[in-house]
Amino acid sequence: MTARPDNDQPQVAATASCCVPPRLQRLPASEAGHRARQLKALGHPVRLQILHLLAQAGDALCVCDIEAYFELKQPTISHHLRWLKEAGFLAAEVRGTYTYYRLQPEALSGLTGWLQQLTT
Repeated sequence: MTARPDNDQPQVAATASCCVPPRLQRLPASEAGHRARQLKALGHPVRLQILHLLAQAGDALCVCDIEAYFELKQPTISHHLRWLKEAGFLAAEVRGTYTYYRLQPEALSGLTGWLQQLTT
């Protein structure tokens, strides 16, 4: 790199080795958006704790059962459940006046597989 002129734009000197980019494939925009939503959904401690509870339960839990584990009100728990559901990590089933949530293991497996591909 050379010194920056007054406009603060970096100046890169061209060399023969940098002019031919390697043949790589960019992640398709639709998949990048999907993975970003998944990672964003996992980016909150309460949502990680909810996933952990549902994984231990092995079956669907009512939103009121999930709420009992937190010092948060039902609307806040529902907000976090919505994030996880929209990211594909949860399935919801309405039973009477209550909604029951269960883990979607295939969504977690898909994300895990994609993350493992990054390391190979």
